[in-house]
Amino acid sequence: MLEPEHGPMMQVEHTHTRCWVCVLSCLLLACLYVGSLYVWRSSLPRDHPSMIKRRCASVLLVSALSPAVVKAWMHWADVRVDASVWELMGVRLEGLVPAAVLPLLLTMVHQGVSTQIQLYRKDVFYLGPMVHSAIDNPQGFTGELQSALDFIFTDVQSWRLCVRDAVWLRNQVVAPVTEELVFRGAMLPMLVPCTGPTAAIFTAPLFFGVAHFHHIIEQRRLRKDSMSAILMVSGMQFLYTTVFGAFTAFIFMRTGHVVGPVLCHSFCNSQGLPDISSALQHPQQSALLFSYLMGVLLFLVLLFPLTDTFFYGAIPVCSLVAPPASAC
Repeated sequence: MLEPEHGPMMQVEHTHTRCWVCVLSCLLLACLYVGSLYVWRSSLPRDHPSMIKRRCASVLLVSALSPAVVKAWMHWADVRVDASVWELMGVRLEGLVPAAVLPLLLTMVHQGVSTQIQLYRKDVFYLGPMVHSAIDNPQGFTGELQSALDFIFTDVQSWRLCVRDAVWLRNQVVAPVTEELVFRGAMLPMLVPCTGPTAAIFTAPLFFGVAHFHHIIEQRRLRKDSMSAILMVSGMQFLYTTVFGAFTAFIFMRTGHVVGPVLCHSFCNSQGLPDISSALQHPQQSALLFSYLMGVLLFLVLLFPLTDTFFYGAIPVCSLVAPPASAC
């Protein structure tokens, strides 16, 4: 008689406890990731090659440990699904090619694509940014496209320069891979059973955004700006990293792959934020603003078609929630 009477209450209590463990596990991963950057005591700036190598080693180690955290959570929460930990984290073969190509194409449509990165680049953009670049290029779109193809397929020297640059490797390879694996691949499977897939898309990026506040420590140590300026910059960074994190979380939930978020992350790191202020001051202002607007509209129109599960098969992370799951 007592078991049926108290069963539902105990089940609710267990669910609340499990949710707290999910949140604390995500917080632990975020703290491990950021904390690993500061285990190396040094007065060197963050962009010094030696510091970059040490920090890359630290975050790669945390990323390698993240599947163990997910596995421990599955054991504690008694989660049993027909998928491995790696599959839940988006590391799988089914639908790999479209998962790599389509989300990146979607991101390019919205923001633009660069043919070279950091110090070694000539820019070619799609839609708004591409129109901006083509207008300023005497050879127009043809010249921009040729520059892109030359860099991708024949400019071996530029690729060598990029690969040898520690800053490039951090921004384009290590940071996208490790951050997406930890903040999307590991956190979303733990959050989904507790919050549901849609809420998880907007919850996981908060950990990602807050994690970037560690740059305040760097800025204060270097004493380059006032505290108010540092906080304002950090607030803006929190805003756009959280928005971007929601986008890549959406990609992860819709495709079941981590490769799409990684490539989109790497691409956006190479681009930075769109230079709207430059477009506003350009002689062809109306045409540029129209092309930027068209890019945003196309992004919204293609968002769901290009992330349709038809291209990617069954999504392992969606097996953690009972249907219907709107984000899946």
